[in-house]
Amino acid sequence: MSLTNVRMIRLGAVALLVMPYAACSAQARDANGKYPRMATIAQYLMPDRNAEIALARTAAPASISRDAEVLVLGRHGYETAVKGKNGFGCLVERAWNAGFESAEFWNPTIRSPVCCNPPAARSVLPLVLERATLALAGLTKAQIIDSTTAATTMKRNPALQPGAMCYMMSKEAYLTDDDGHNMSHLMFYTPLVDGEVLGADVQWSPVIIGQHSVAGTPEPVTEFYVAVPRWSDGTLATGH
Repeated sequence: MSLTNVRMIRLGAVALLVMPYAACSAQARDANGKYPRMATIAQYLMPDRNAEIALARTAAPASISRDAEVLVLGRHGYETAVKGKNGFGCLVERAWNAGFESAEFWNPTIRSPVCCNPPAARSVLPLVLERATLALAGLTKAQIIDSTTAATTMKRNPALQPGAMCYMMSKEAYLTDDDGHNMSHLMFYTPLVDGEVLGADVQWSPVIIGQHSVAGTPEPVTEFYVAVPRWSDGTLATGH
């Protein structure tokens, strides 16, 4: 996959959590999009619990994910399916963890395996779980934006922990309906930093700035991606 496609994907379903846009703008885009509203809850669920566990574990190499805690999506939010031993947390994200500007925010086919390291499991993963709870409670996108904004303003959520990062190396992921819908990459979270400091978004650099603000965190956070040449099973990720 070319870096051009990677940058296109990052604006869609690949982002874990991104800065909220104005609710009225989001609603206007929804009205004209392919996915104007939430589908039935059943369409977001995977009927085979074991299949969801297996898919979640493909986010990271087995040396990491086999001892990670695994969560699966239920009708009211994520539930722990497997207790972990190493502090990592793996799950399959749905489309509502994309940016609020994404035309695929309610796309029920999105399946994005992700595995958070211990600092991210403590400080980033709770935001992912909260987003799912809000969506499954039937809130509109505008209401989710309001709730996320309020949580940020009131600093109700955990502060970013140093070293927070996540694996998204699954060859079985479905991140967007767009052509070239998948990529193997790592995601890192740092206090607010300029992309130039990382050598990001320049020709042939594997570092790509995602967002300069992560919704729900009590302080500004930069999310950036690094494309990696192999899938979690060790096979080459062709096209990188």
